[in-house]
Amino acid sequence: MKAKVNQDKCIGCGNCVALSESQVFDFNDDGLAHCILEDIPADLEDIAKEAIEECPTEAIEEVEK
Repeated sequence: MKAKVNQDKCIGCGNCVALSESQVFDFNDDGLAHCILEDIPADLEDIAKEAIEECPTEAIEEVEK
């Protein structure tokens, strides 16, 4: 699985960072979230999918491999 954060939609709320405990998502230098993994391992996919669902601005999307 891969995920991408749309920087134009992200408001830096930190939901995805908190949900993933900074294992999948973290803040960039602009204070916006970004995915820190090229490929999300199977054991973190559920967390990533939850972050996608919980994003208040729908800034995170799953990307086809």
